[in-house]
Amino acid sequence: QVQLVESGGGLVQPGGSLRLSCAASTSIFNFYGVGWYRQAPGKQRELVAAITSFGFINYVDSVKGRFTISRDNAKNAAYLQMNSLKPEDTAVYYCNVPSPPYRSWGQGTQVTVSS
Repeated sequence: QVQLVESGGGLVQPGGSLRLSCAASTSIFNFYGVGWYRQAPGKQRELVAAITSFGFINYVDSVKGRFTISRDNAKNAAYLQMNSLKPEDTAVYYCNVPSPPYRSWGQGTQVTVSS
C-alpha cells in the first residue's frame, strides 16, 4: 500500500507563495500521474491540478496562471508551486493519483491565506 506524505503548508499573507511537496513510497506517479487536491472546511475535496499518466497537465480554472504542478519521477515526488495566493485558497491540500481508484489519503498539509 503506497504511503503519501504532503508537506510545505503554512500561514501566508494574500499575494504570497508556497511550495507544497508530496512524497510517495512507491513509483506510483510514474505510472498513473499525480493530482493535487484541496478540501476547505464544509466543502468537498476538489482536484486543483493534475499531471495525467500521459503527461498532460490540467488545472481547475480558479488556480490557472497561479499554481504550477510538477513531479520528479526519480524521487517519487510531486510539487505544487502556489503563487498569488488568495484567502479562498485556504484548505488542506492532498496529493494522490489523478483519477479513481484513489490510494489511501495522507494527512494533508494545511494552507492558510490570511492577513
